[in-house]
Amino acid sequence: MPSEVVVVGIGDDGADGLMGDARTLVEQADLLVGGERQLNFFPNYIGEQRVIKGKLTALLDDLKDLPDTRSVVVLASGDPLFYGIGSLLIKRLGRERVRIVPHLSSIQLAFARCGEAWQDARVISLHGRPIAGLAQRIGYAQTAALLTDADNSPAKIARYLLDFKMTEYGMFVAENLGGPTERTGRYSLQEAAVMEFAPLNVVLLLRDTRRGDRSQLQEWPLGIEDSEFSQRKPDRGLITKKEIRVLSLAELALRPGDVLWDIGACTGSVSIEAVLHTPGLLAFAIEKNEGDLENLRENQVKFRTDFVAVHGKAPAGLEEFPDPDAVFVGGSGGELAELLQVCAKRMRPKGRIVINAATLETLTTASQTLKHLGFEVAIALVQTARSKPILNLTRFEGMNPVYIVTARRGSEGDE
Repeated sequence: MPSEVVVVGIGDDGADGLMGDARTLVEQADLLVGGERQLNFFPNYIGEQRVIKGKLTALLDDLKDLPDTRSVVVLASGDPLFYGIGSLLIKRLGRERVRIVPHLSSIQLAFARCGEAWQDARVISLHGRPIAGLAQRIGYAQTAALLTDADNSPAKIARYLLDFKMTEYGMFVAENLGGPTERTGRYSLQEAAVMEFAPLNVVLLLRDTRRGDRSQLQEWPLGIEDSEFSQRKPDRGLITKKEIRVLSLAELALRPGDVLWDIGACTGSVSIEAVLHTPGLLAFAIEKNEGDLENLRENQVKFRTDFVAVHGKAPAGLEEFPDPDAVFVGGSGGELAELLQVCAKRMRPKGRIVINAATLETLTTASQTLKHLGFEVAIALVQTARSKPILNLTRFEGMNPVYIVTARRGSEGDE
């Protein structure tokens, strides 16, 4: 029968900080596994040691086949089930073979040092992850805790937040928690942006509504008013109107973690609303007009939505994007048929394409091309009107009619 694997959480205070029988379990283990820093806490250990480095595949294979005659302890920082190795071991070895002996997590300790409650905190790991998309993950949280790494340092995070004008946040940084060189402090983003910190740290973001631009301290509901977006403004403004935008988003049927292409993004209103209301969405926008792209970037900052937006005329440039689950086409620059062929080729199973067509010619090209490519096509003609005061009366002003073309394709093998 395979051996049980005990995962022991440990802090920066080392062996002295272990609670209960955790230290005995470590000292009596036949095999002790951990990072170099954790193993160095036990210089007198006489059994076999295995250092965790790089990929864990080989280590997991070895642990899976160890006989029950050997006692195995794996050392992990803090709570092994909080962004730790514990869940990976359970998934690979089975719940019945893994026992977890947790320590205080770095997040718990940081909030304790700060003197702030953390039951409602938004916890985000940047350890080994890109910082892109952090703005919408934080959103307007009252409190957020960030796990960092050597690249995503407190200074880099502070500069990122300043770029997005998230200046209502102050930063509490806890370094080397529990160890002899522990240091904690509260800083403004401007202060933290130019400081150096120890590699082992936790960042807490504490929102103070007295700071920053109060007009931006709000969450945005679905259907943001057109006037909130920076945009070019001829008579009616070059923007996907609120009513059409909401219906188009419904047709896109976006799910958490999807990849969205926004082609002819203009102000970015569709991507922005999609990102705000779809957790983990990866949006990739392309716009051929440089002036519109500048407005889009202003809107990204205002609405705290960090997604990829590039200058280009699709389909050129789409090869740099990952394959999409959904595609929104707000403008095509005259190459619609070619563009749809590229989208169809790259589309993931059960993908969706939504096109806003303002002319009969665009409608005809879109519907015929999509049907030829094997999509099921549905078309809605949407014509709305908005109230407008006239003296002490109210009249309605009609908006330009728009065809919303929705194309869906099932996964391979669907009937």
